[in-house]
Amino acid sequence: MIVLKDILYRIPIEKTIGSTGVAVRNIEFDSRNVGLNDVFVAIKGTVADGHDYILKASEQGALVIICETLPKTIINGITYIQVADTHKALALLAANYYENPSEKLKLVGITGTNGKTTISTLLYDLFAAAGHKTGLISTVKVMVDDTRYEAKRTTPDSLTINQYLQEMVEAGVEYCFMEVSSHGIHQKRTEGLHFAGGIFTNLTHEHLDYHKNFKEYRDVKKQFFDQLPKTAFALTNGDDKNGGFMLQNTRAKKYTYALKTHADYKAQILENNFTGLLLKINNNEIWVKLIGTFNAYNMLAIFGAADILGMETMKLLQLMSTLNSVDGRFQYMVSEKKITAIVDYAHSPDALKNVLQTINSIRTGNEDLITVVGCGGDRDATKRPIMGKIAATLSTKVVFTSDNPRTENPDKIIEEVEAGVPAEHFKKTVSITNRKQAIKSACQMANENDIILIAGKGHETYQEINGERIDFDDFKIVTEFLTALDK
Repeated sequence: MIVLKDILYRIPIEKTIGSTGVAVRNIEFDSRNVGLNDVFVAIKGTVADGHDYILKASEQGALVIICETLPKTIINGITYIQVADTHKALALLAANYYENPSEKLKLVGITGTNGKTTISTLLYDLFAAAGHKTGLISTVKVMVDDTRYEAKRTTPDSLTINQYLQEMVEAGVEYCFMEVSSHGIHQKRTEGLHFAGGIFTNLTHEHLDYHKNFKEYRDVKKQFFDQLPKTAFALTNGDDKNGGFMLQNTRAKKYTYALKTHADYKAQILENNFTGLLLKINNNEIWVKLIGTFNAYNMLAIFGAADILGMETMKLLQLMSTLNSVDGRFQYMVSEKKITAIVDYAHSPDALKNVLQTINSIRTGNEDLITVVGCGGDRDATKRPIMGKIAATLSTKVVFTSDNPRTENPDKIIEEVEAGVPAEHFKKTVSITNRKQAIKSACQMANENDIILIAGKGHETYQEINGERIDFDDFKIVTEFLTALDK
């Protein structure tokens, strides 16, 4: 039990009814989880409004209600605290409740459209390999030193973030690398966290189903850098036109990385093939196992962050050369018949374009590039025809299929993707709604030395259809099909 007033630190309060000297148990924002003596925070979500469940939370034993609008019925014995923003209040409550764990380690946030998972995961791998106890909060997984938890969203809710960070502190973790999504920033999930640094990757067409327009999406990302303390570092991609914008109002120490322009951390691609990249970073040559220009940027961001955090250069270069690609990020296998299958999370136009351009820059041109791709349901529909155009233009053959349709009709989604295909490329496309059948067909189309790209789901091991998650692993399925063809 903890006294309420002790966890209200830094929260701007508009009105209080009742005592702040009461002892409370847990903080909850889902009324279904509320128990005796809990604090219930009424959050206005995209689907439901927690204010509609204040009475239910009270009946289940809530001792404290934190809300933006006070309920009409005030119950004796319950403390009501009115605030302007319950998202922010929840984040600050969570940090205080767990005794501000982010101040007891070095927390680095990675934000941008593409590259967040690769950079955060490989920084975790790098620092762990260097002998540091390290933490990770990513789209794919959460790591507390060497203990793994499955991730449910890119940036968890603020209670979960602080719970993991507190566990990291107790485990002696020195560094934590965390993906910071635009949703997480906008919903104030990162408020109250003390960041030692922030990394900006790039900004492209994405999440416009959630954000009103690209400007809002960009400005939300910038908020993260605006809030960094002066003790932190801000490392941004100098080749992205929004890189400088992110740094405009930050108090953090500014650094840049780039392949094309002058920067603090500069790289040149000397070799690029299916076995890896030969890079020259700040006059140091290094061979890395990752593939493609986009991964050159990722490795440069990793080098810059590790250097800023004090890792010795030769040790850093040696450890970077041992890093392996992240699950579902340009993950590939080669069959006995020499068919290369690549699984990648590319689910935005820019990410798909990057992956296809990377493959085309490496292949000889004598083999086919067969792309299997779809678009998720209940997400930004404006990108669908753009994805169709990119896939058809940059591939030899394309199989349009279902991704995670969620509550939408998958056939309708595919039609919207097909609408972007230029007339001269339409004959090279086919549509197969069933994703497993689409992957099988791509494998049957492929001949020796051909390349199959399966884009959109990457590391995900499920397909989301009408609220149900069905087991589905792109990499496992394509491996099984190609292995069967080898026999």
